[in-house]
Amino acid sequence: MSQELINRNLDLKRLRDEGYEVEIRATYLLVHNVPYVNFRKEICRGTLISTLKLAGDRTAIPSDHIALFTGEHPCNKDGSEISQIKHTSQNQTLAPDLTARHSFSNKPSNGYSNYYDKMTRYAQIISAPAESLDPGISAKTYKVIESYGEESVFHYLDTASSRAGIKAIADKLMGPKLGIVGLGGTGSYILDLLAKTSVREIHLFDCDMFYSHNAFRSPGAASLDDLRKTPKKVHYYCEIYGRMHKGIVAHDVFLNASNVEHLRGLGFVFLCLDKNEVKRPIVDYLEHSGIPFIDVGMDVIALDDMQVLIGDVRVTTSTPEKRDHLKQRVSFADGPGGGEYERNIQIAELNALNAALAVVKWKKLMGFYQDLEMEHHSTYSLNVNMLRSEDSAT
Repeated sequence: MSQELINRNLDLKRLRDEGYEVEIRATYLLVHNVPYVNFRKEICRGTLISTLKLAGDRTAIPSDHIALFTGEHPCNKDGSEISQIKHTSQNQTLAPDLTARHSFSNKPSNGYSNYYDKMTRYAQIISAPAESLDPGISAKTYKVIESYGEESVFHYLDTASSRAGIKAIADKLMGPKLGIVGLGGTGSYILDLLAKTSVREIHLFDCDMFYSHNAFRSPGAASLDDLRKTPKKVHYYCEIYGRMHKGIVAHDVFLNASNVEHLRGLGFVFLCLDKNEVKRPIVDYLEHSGIPFIDVGMDVIALDDMQVLIGDVRVTTSTPEKRDHLKQRVSFADGPGGGEYERNIQIAELNALNAALAVVKWKKLMGFYQDLEMEHHSTYSLNVNMLRSEDSAT
């Protein structure tokens, strides 16, 4: 992907064609082997780094003027630091194999119009003292950077993580294959959030059609033509999120005791079922297989005298370290008459909140967020605006 992206953009291609060692790694633009003078007046080489702002597979105008560097702080010929570009000096882990030690600031009056101008300007400033000591040295080595064929799960680079400086943290989510059982309101929002992570595969399980009422409690905006086709939910969402993530896998089935083996090989599962009675064989299989999972649920009630809704949003987590609370927290039977939620009240914000809380908990388990409580059951109560954490794994 690195060389392909370089070939498609004139500013990146010009850098490479003029002899700079250009690479794109972890959505950062790298120029390797830039010569500089250290404080001991020695000539060394380091890697110049910039975040990369993209519009699909095309470079945009750089969003900032900051550059990063992997070497020691560049100095003048006499060993004094080049103070004109000094910004901060601290280690920043950008990717598992990429750590910057310094950041520089050199802003032209009109900013940088492209990445060729930005990277060459910094390379000139950093290299000038070294070139004056050794006229034969240059950042233009004409060395070819091999493309390792890194296969991304996305159809385009995730520049959001690098822009925020959390690419190394985001990479913690790359490992497991995930499953979402049930693509109603909450399940579809969970998919929306997971599709923006680097998880390898997201398996969707549902056999329902996508109707008009689904469109009002799901992410995005279905067209009239979409609804007229009455697609299966798994196919509808697979087509949409497959535009971004390569690993969306549709399973046009209702899971039950006869086919629960479909979950084999998954590393984590989200249960988003509005019928409690179908959960038992799925939960039994997940627990027997040692697969962690999260069960989500909502209980919304209309107060007729007040003409308002009240209710709770629930996220219950089950891991090999903590499962004994599940039977007390999750119902496996459908009550008589259902409830207001089963009558399809349009409450997309509660579906989105339920999904967000579930994905946040999953990210805690993956080490993305710090988890001090280690709660395995949480509820948000609407009318008192309270989020409770219970059933700690400790």
